[in-house]
Amino acid sequence: MLRQFLAVARLEHLSRAAEELRVAQPSLSRTIARLEGELGTPLFDRGGRLRLNDVGRLFRGHVERALGELDAGTRAVAEAADEGFGAVRLASETFLTITGPLTVFKRAHPDSEVVLHQMTGEEMGRRLRAQDVDLCVASQPIPGDGLESARLLDEQVWLCTPADHPLAHRTSVSVDELAGHPFVSSRRGHWQRRVLDRIFAARDLTPKIVCEGDEPSALAFMIGVGLGVGLVPDIARRTVTGAQVAWVAVEDPDCRRVLTLHWGSGGYLSPAARLMRDTLTGWDWAADRSGTLRLS
Repeated sequence: MLRQFLAVARLEHLSRAAEELRVAQPSLSRTIARLEGELGTPLFDRGGRLRLNDVGRLFRGHVERALGELDAGTRAVAEAADEGFGAVRLASETFLTITGPLTVFKRAHPDSEVVLHQMTGEEMGRRLRAQDVDLCVASQPIPGDGLESARLLDEQVWLCTPADHPLAHRTSVSVDELAGHPFVSSRRGHWQRRVLDRIFAARDLTPKIVCEGDEPSALAFMIGVGLGVGLVPDIARRTVTGAQVAWVAVEDPDCRRVLTLHWGSGGYLSPAARLMRDTLTGWDWAADRSGTLRLS
């Protein structure tokens, strides 16, 4: 019942949740109604579209933590019984960021099981507290209690332009000068979009978005073909080769990325997860060129 509630809460759509759970929609509707009856209060608003209400969001947090502890206990018992190395579930906003340390980890521990998840920073917080993932590499803060973190990298974020763009010859540019220029950006929720929206909003400006996507590592390529300009981190300037782009400093101290590793405090981490944490925190991120992406 509780796992079915979480699916409906996440999707806020009964038919899609029923399809994902492989149950009949009428049966799922009765399950949710029975749960609300036991709690004595609705968990969803049903005016037009199904929406998780404030009570539902509160209950979801408790359910995620409770089921997360149960799943963690199950994994711990299985690994203790088998004397196994265990698996590590690692989440990141883009996989290109973690290719270097991941390569080193797999070479050192070839029999380890690594499960990768791509998600936004907002989703990472929920998934960590629910113990659906062990470690998260995030480029934006993950607020809330119950988490521990280690800073991996603090780096400059550059304006990336097509090589023949009017700003390409500049060494730096102000945010005011960028008003009206077409931007290539990640979708809302990703760190690049948050930085872009934040530095523009500080000047009562709104960026002109002409292209947005879910894969931040592709932004430099889309900029290189002439779609617009965009914000790209320093690590990409060092690892992306072959793109016909120029790199210009943005005159704003807030135009930076802080890459941080997060994990749950007090939660169970398998031996594999602890070793992956050591690999990530011990990696020389400032010198990382192992994820070089050639675009030509």
